[in-house]
Amino acid sequence: QVQLVESGGGLVQSGGSLRLSCAASGRTFSTYSMGWFRQAPGKERESVAAVSWTGSRTYYSDSAKGRFTISRDNAKNTVYLQMNSLKPEDTAVYYCAASSYACSGYTCSTIRYDYWGQGTQVTVSS
Repeated sequence: QVQLVESGGGLVQSGGSLRLSCAASGRTFSTYSMGWFRQAPGKERESVAAVSWTGSRTYYSDSAKGRFTISRDNAKNTVYLQMNSLKPEDTAVYYCAASSYACSGYTCSTIRYDYWGQGTQVTVSS
């Protein structure tokens, strides 16, 4: 069982930055692939970024490439999402999730994620 708690969301102006954190409970954090997802009002949830167990492999959606960076610190049981050059269309609730499946590249957006956090709101004003 893994419990995930996101933090770091908030209101930021267009072009600004935010760093989301997701703290995980449990001693097996390093065996989970971790992903960040988001859901805007009236839209389906979408994958934003993901990282492999060791942090050596990452995945980014087209909208996140070049602006967002996912990383993890297994010693701290935490995964991060650094978001730069934010746009109003990035406004959404952001969720972190953990998967017991290994992944690489695009597959990180399609594997089953077993555990989800409660989400943190990110609002980007124009």
